[in-house]
This record gives sequence, C-alpha cells and structure tokens, in this order.
Amino acid sequence: MSGVGKTVCVTGASGFVASNLVKLLLQQGYSVKASVRSPNNLTKTEHLLKLDGAKERLHLFKADLLENGSFDAVIDGCDGVFHTASPFFNTVTDPQKELIEPALKGTLNVLDSCSKASSVKRVVVTSSLAAVVYNARPKTPEVVVDETWFSDPQLCKEMKWWYALSKTLAEDAAWKFAEEKGMDIVTINPAMVIGPLLQSTLNTSAEEIAQLLNGSETYPNSSLAWVNVKDVANAHIQAFEIPSASGRYCMVESVVHNSELIEILRRLYPASQLPQKCADNKPHAPTFQVSNEKVKSLGIDYITLEQSIKETVESLKEKNFVKL
Repeated sequence: MSGVGKTVCVTGASGFVASNLVKLLLQQGYSVKASVRSPNNLTKTEHLLKLDGAKERLHLFKADLLENGSFDAVIDGCDGVFHTASPFFNTVTDPQKELIEPALKGTLNVLDSCSKASSVKRVVVTSSLAAVVYNARPKTPEVVVDETWFSDPQLCKEMKWWYALSKTLAEDAAWKFAEEKGMDIVTINPAMVIGPLLQSTLNTSAEEIAQLLNGSETYPNSSLAWVNVKDVANAHIQAFEIPSASGRYCMVESVVHNSELIEILRRLYPASQLPQKCADNKPHAPTFQVSNEKVKSLGIDYITLEQSIKETVESLKEKNFVKL
C-alpha cells in the first residue's frame, strides 16, 4: 500500500487508461483527485464511483483542458499529477480543434497549474508511441525503436496523421515547459492500449478489435504495436514512485500485422466470424521492434498480447460491444 497518505491528481479520469490508473491508485491506498469534464454525468463517472476505495478516497472535480487555471484547485495540495487527458479518435473533421488544441493547450494548462502548486513533486504525462515512431526512418523487422526516436511533426501534417501530430506537439511542449520551469516530469509512451474496459463507452483501441469481430469483411494491411492497460497503469505509478525514473518510457509488448492478430483471435474464439482476407493485395506492412530495456527499470513484466486480447474480448462481450 505504497500510496497511503499521498494525494495525487488524475486528469481525464473517465478515459480508458485513466480509469484503470485510478483503480490501481485506489488499490494502493492513494487518495485521488480526479478531473472530468462533467462530474454529474453518470455515464462517464459511474464506473469510477463504484471502484473499491472510491467512497473514501476518490474526489471528482470539473475541469476543462482549454480553460487556463481550470486545474489549479484540483492540483493544489497534490503530491503528484498524472496527466492522461487527451482525445484519441481517428475520424476528425477539424483536427486543430478536436485533437491538437486539447492535447497541446491542455498539457500546458495542466503543467502551468502544477508549476503553481509547491506540493507537486513529479508529473507523469501520458504521451504515446505516436509521438515516437512517425518519422522517415525505416521500420522493418530488424529495426529497434527506442526512447531516442521522435515523430516528425511536418511528416505527420503532410500525411494527415492528426492524432500523432497532437501527441508529438504536446509532448514536445511539455519537455520545453518543464525545462523552463525546472519541473520534474516523466512521460509514458504506450502503443495501442487494450485490456479490460472499465468505462461504459467503446474506446478507439478496443474498437480496432471489436471491428474485426463484428463482421468486417477484410482486415487492414497494417502492423500495430500493442500493450495491456494494466501494465500502462502500473508504469505510470512506478514512474511516479521510483526516484530515479526520468525521461520517456516506450511501452510495447509486441508489434504484429493484422493477419497475426486475426490468427490469435481465431485461436481464442474459433467460432467467431473473422475477416478472411486483407484489404489490399500489396505486400504486408512490415513489423518492427520496440526496445523494452528502459521500461524494465520500472519493474514492468509485460502481460502477453494473447492474454491482453482475451481480456479485451471478454470485456467487449460483457459490455455488449461484440456478439460471439
């Protein structure tokens, strides 16, 4: 119970990663001040209020990423802050307004509130592997990506990779702000995060799995990196608790082509109606490797992709997002 007597803030607490983080923090004895956009919207908050320890040690606050000073009251008096709030979806009409501003402005607003609170010892920022891998460097099976890689904002703009751009700009701004203010920050850069859903809505990464099980005729010719949400939540807490933790931590259990993902699903759920063919006839998009050397220093021993997929599908079934 390492968190007894400590108070931390989690921003965007109703989100997929944040909900699992709040659950783990409460289990470890922390008091949690959680920011959400609408504390009274039970669709967004009921799953948090039901967590073990929530009645005694979870406090919900209203805060808006785009409003300067909105986080001052939430963060005041906290020992640490976990900034997870940042929109993640693939279909956008106005990328600047829907993704870039909330990620970039939101991060700076949260860090600004942290800089005013003398109680805050460290800030853990949820970044993404999307802020690491989107550059012109080749990504083939023998290539090992690590924390020294950065996505190229110009390339992201040209390719219209708006989510990657939002996370790249936000993380870059966070490091500059921290250096300027002498703040202690650490970033966690997870891949596609899957595992048990606590919230009642379908999040983007779990939706990738749901679509394959819900009658999709083809699977995309792409390779994606995956990691379990419980490992990601644990890494956030370790990054806060371990004094020597610093810099960025890439989090990837494995990188697989969608054809391999289909094979795992077929093995686990032989009766499911899975797509038989790839969306195009081009050669399969290559996979690459991501170093796990640094994340090992946080004591993370990854849950396997197969186990993560099983947990995701069971959760999707339970919440009626897939019918099997």
